Amino acid sequence: MTNNILLVFQNPCLMPAAVGWVSSQIIKVLLNLMLLRRLDVTRFVGAGGMPSAHSAFVTALAASMGLNYGFDSAYFAIAAALAVVVMYDAAGVRRAAGKQAAKINKIIKHLMDKRSGYQDTQEQLRELLGHTPLEVLAGALLGIIIAILWVL
Repeated sequence: MTNNILLVFQNPCLMPAAVGWVSSQIIKVLLNLMLLRRLDVTRFVGAGGMPSAHSAFVTALAASMGLNYGFDSAYFAIAAALAVVVMYDAAGVRRAAGKQAAKINKIIKHLMDKRSGYQDTQEQLRELLGHTPLEVLAGALLGIIIAILWVL
């Protein structure tokens, strides 16, 4: 059993994907530190931001599958299809949900400001859920580069 767990860390397709995700999250923390001049370690596990960790993960996985098994293989086809769905979701559905959360939070704040003395005990909705197309593209490029470097 322990041997099987260790084999996961030798997987030529899963490891570049994991490195893509971790690299993306580290870049988010560093960009936040450089641009906002504050260390926010929650960016390491949080959703949204530049570059997209989801995109880096799935494109590194798909590119690794293509490089290891051939771009005409069923493995690559499955991984590429998964990548397209994940990236579409990140830039489309989750981004729209984040925009809606921002509007709802603004409406609630406005209503609370009008009712003096009323305390809102409900937590705010998370607004940073999805990605811009540029964040998705940056994550995808990061994933592809990591997969290529991993195989070389």
